[in-house]
Amino acid sequence: MNKPIPCPCGSGRDYDACCGPFLSGRAQPETAEQLMRSRYTAYARQNANYLFASTLPARREKNELKTITKSFRGISWKGLEVLETEAGGASDATGIVEFKATCEGGGETATIHERSNFVRENGRWYYVDGDVKSAQ
Repeated sequence: MNKPIPCPCGSGRDYDACCGPFLSGRAQPETAEQLMRSRYTAYARQNANYLFASTLPARREKNELKTITKSFRGISWKGLEVLETEAGGASDATGIVEFKATCEGGGETATIHERSNFVRENGRWYYVDGDVKSAQ
């Protein structure tokens, strides 16, 4: 029997019961926080296709998939802390999630503090953009 793998998003749940169904396309996040956590997990697992697909289509850059893939080089994601959510529930049209994410690369550790904006279109949550509060 396979040992359960903890989800990188820090929920305390097993990957297959948490973000796994979202990254595999078997389910869609019901809240903005679930989408934010699944996007963190996609960075941790280097799943550029999920990150691209979960970005609001109107906000996608021309070479975004290539840019996302390049961003994985030499980076290891170490932890996520959700600080606050505003709206973003199962019946909301918009939401904000504030978080801190820690990563390592090039022998350095960095923490990114961001307030991310999310929107629901046609019943599906998308990442719109984020306001980086600090990156140290």
